[in-house]
Parts: sequence; C-alpha cells; structure tokens
Amino acid sequence: MPITTTQNNRRSERFYTPDGSPKHIRCWEYKGKDAPADRFTVIYTRADRAGCRPGYAYYISMSENPYHALGIGQHGECDLRHFKQSHGTRISFHDLPPDCQRVVERDYDEMWSLS
Repeated sequence: MPITTTQNNRRSERFYTPDGSPKHIRCWEYKGKDAPADRFTVIYTRADRAGCRPGYAYYISMSENPYHALGIGQHGECDLRHFKQSHGTRISFHDLPPDCQRVVERDYDEMWSLS
C-alpha cells in the first residue's frame, strides 16, 4: 500500500526516506523451491535506541500474506554478531509484498513512537 502525501507529512524525515521507506530496516527474501513459509525477514536496525539490548536487533520473519489465517508473522530478537549468515537475498522495502510492508510500517511506527 503506497504512502499518501498526508501520511508522509506526518512522518519524520529522520525515520523515513523521501519515497516513504523506513530508514532503519534491512529486508531479505528467501527465493527458490526450498524457500520456507516465512520467506521474508526484516531487521529493525538501531533497535538499541528503541529499547532493544545493545548488539541485538528486533526482527520479523513472515510469509507473503502475514495477515491470512494460514500466514506467518513472528517477531524476535537476534544477536547481530550471529546474523552474518545468509538470510536470503537483500531486497528493498518496496520489493516486500503489500501486507508485509504494512506489518513493517506498523512495527516501525510503534517502535519509534511515530503513530
């Protein structure tokens, strides 16, 4: 779901890029026939400034339809020292499916008290 101009005006440039993407995230997608059900992973960087322990980050792993009754969307906390392993292919926020973007925006706004 694209960000409207009104929504963009309410969002701080400190936390969002001009195209409406959250600044402090990194996104990955597992591709291929062996992709797990929770094939999208988003890490919220700088999470230590939002209450996460230093050296750790919050993340969410989710399916293409995390709001569906059979969808997956699970949050967690990871040690960034061990997150160097492959988590799929890096993608942009706008490459996430619309429902995944919505989950990330809601988490992000709540984490940074933007809503």
